[in-house]
Amino acid sequence: MSSPIPVVICDDSLIARNQMSRALADWNVDITFAEHGLKALEAVREGKGHLLFLDLTMPIMNGYEVLERIKRDDLPCITIVVSGDIQTKAREKVFALGAIGFIEKPINAETLKEALQAYGLLTELEPQPNVQSSQASQTIGLLEHLRETANIAMGKTAQQLSEMLNLFIHLPVPRVDYLSFSELTMTLNQASENKPVTTISQGFVGIGVAGEALLLFQESSIQDLAEVLHYEHDLSDMAAREVLMDIANVLTSAFFANLSHLLKLSLSRATPKILGLHCEPPNLKESLLASQKLLCIEIDYRFGEKNTHCDLLVLFTNDSLPTLKKQLVEVQ
Repeated sequence: MSSPIPVVICDDSLIARNQMSRALADWNVDITFAEHGLKALEAVREGKGHLLFLDLTMPIMNGYEVLERIKRDDLPCITIVVSGDIQTKAREKVFALGAIGFIEKPINAETLKEALQAYGLLTELEPQPNVQSSQASQTIGLLEHLRETANIAMGKTAQQLSEMLNLFIHLPVPRVDYLSFSELTMTLNQASENKPVTTISQGFVGIGVAGEALLLFQESSIQDLAEVLHYEHDLSDMAAREVLMDIANVLTSAFFANLSHLLKLSLSRATPKILGLHCEPPNLKESLLASQKLLCIEIDYRFGEKNTHCDLLVLFTNDSLPTLKKQLVEVQ
């Protein structure tokens, strides 16, 4: 058997790194893990990454920045992007930056083998006895499971939004954490950036799960979105409501559909309602959310090249945790 091929798996998600490691378990490779793009570049420069599997949405240095550095410095590295961001514009961008392939998350051995064969790389790898990565033994908590699931759902939602608006959607690393009610109030204030916002609320419920989704739009973003959707330039309150409901219906419907599919849960949603137009974030003291600790997914969607964005907060009640844990463990 020849020497193993140096491979770097670059992803901020431990789950995603484990999935890729398991998919490569039958091949003669020497794997180096990187939690962000800067570590991946260091590994490539040290000769540890003849083949790089690269996520796009990461802290410190994202995948696009890694591809730009590899291209600029002419580093000896073959790069395959593995991402939940499946926008057509994202694919076009990574290929323009030198990636040879794009694999949609989640990854498994079969999809990886098909991709490697399509890219002409399968003959470069040799089979080896099944060797488990040491990372697979690490304990993965609920927040990590949910963050990676939300990341994939976020990417699928961005593709639908991108097609609707004909814009590239810039995706952040989703934030997932437990929040008390006071912490939720702080999060809403931070999302508003101390500016007037419009907030849309939509409750949801399923077997063993319940909660509420909140969408926050700043006034400047509403105007920009209205122009993209070809509404009149001077927005009346009624026209602004139409713009917001159009975007909210697509964004929340798409995100919940994608998240429900990944979690193998059926979630019913209430009719969206506007809690406040051009004002401070809503006071939720009278809502169900005020009485308990919450599990929050926060995503800041940014549209096009302007500073047009909206914040999506998906809030699960504390009673939802047992069901979420069960479903997340089953699907990962």
